[in-house]
Amino acid sequence: MIAAIASGVSHINNYSTSADCAATLSSLEKLGVRIERRTSDILIHGSALDGLSAPNEPLDCGNSGTTMRLLAGILAGHDFVSSLTGDESLRSRPMQRIIEPLEMMGAEISSSDGRAPLRIRGAALKPVDYELLTASAQVKSCILLAGLHAEGKTTVIENEVTRDHTERMLAWFGAPVETGRAERESARFAAVTGPAQLQARDVFIPGDISSAAYFVAAAALLPGSSLQIDDAGINPTRIAFLDQGAIGRLRRCLRHDERQRITDVPGTLPDESRTWRLEGGRPVAALA
Repeated sequence: MIAAIASGVSHINNYSTSADCAATLSSLEKLGVRIERRTSDILIHGSALDGLSAPNEPLDCGNSGTTMRLLAGILAGHDFVSSLTGDESLRSRPMQRIIEPLEMMGAEISSSDGRAPLRIRGAALKPVDYELLTASAQVKSCILLAGLHAEGKTTVIENEVTRDHTERMLAWFGAPVETGRAERESARFAAVTGPAQLQARDVFIPGDISSAAYFVAAAALLPGSSLQIDDAGINPTRIAFLDQGAIGRLRRCLRHDERQRITDVPGTLPDESRTWRLEGGRPVAALA
C-alpha cells in the first residue's frame, strides 16, 4: 500500500501469495495502481500520494482486516467516494475504532452499525492527536496513513506497545516519522507530518516470525532436534514468544537485553555467532 502512494516504481521481493495479500493487490489495481507480478516478486508503479483513481466497484478485502483498516486510512484523504467490503467474517468485525478518528480528521464514513461495508467520502484532512483506548497496530496504522494527507503532525498515543511495521516502512519510503515515549509514564507515541511525499524503494519481505513459531515450537519439543530459519523478521514488537518456556532456552541470534538496541546500524550482536541486518528499516536474521 505504501509503495502504491509513492512516486516511482518499487520492487518488492518475496511477496506473500496469501489470500489477504492478493486482496490488497486486487484493491489497489481497482484504484488505478499498475502492478506487475513476477512469481514471488512484484513491481508497484506508484501513483503518488494523491494519485489514486475512484474505483468503479466496491473494493473486496476478502477476509483481511488489515487491508480494510489500512486502506480506509489512505482513502480518507482522496477526494472521491469508495466502498470497502469483504466476506461474512470481515463484515462482522468492528470498524468503529477506525471510523471515529477518520471522521475527526474530516472524512465522511457510513457503515452498517459500525461494521463493513464502509462507504468513504474522502476530504482534505486535518491532523489529530489520538489516544488508542484499545491497543491495535491496525488502527494506529490507519491513522498514520491518513495523516500523510493532513497539513501538520498527526500523533497516535498508545498505552501498550503494538507492532511498528508501518512506522518503519513509512520512514523507509521517506515519510517524516517520529516515535518515542509520550508524556504519560509507560505510554508511547508515533507521529507523521504531512503532507508527505514518498519515494519508491526496493523492499525485501522477511519471513513471518509468527508462521515460523510453529516450527520453532516443534523443534523445542523434540529432543536432539536442530533447526535453522533463514531471513526471519525479528522486529522487537513481534518476538516475545521466543522467551516462552522451552523456546526461551533455545540458542538464537537475538538476546533479550539487546532488543532495544536494534535501531539503525546492522552488525553482529555481542556474544552471538549469527548476524542480523536491516531490510526496509526492519531487522532480519537467521534463527538457530
